[in-house]
Amino acid sequence: MTAEEAVQLIENLRNGSTKLLKIQQKDFLQFRQELINQPDFKHFRGIAKHGGHTEYEYMKTPRS
Repeated sequence: MTAEEAVQLIENLRNGSTKLLKIQQKDFLQFRQELINQPDFKHFRGIAKHGGHTEYEYMKTPRS
């Protein structure tokens, strides 16, 4: 996964065109690096799943 692909996936979550995003273990570090640079980082919730992938969703209210 490239940085540009990660940013596009983040934008898709943000604008609601994607409700749930599954990130594979091999792409996690690149995706996370781009995610933490977002100004609304606290609106994204990641849930680690069995098998090494993570599911992300965008929440209207930021997590604490």
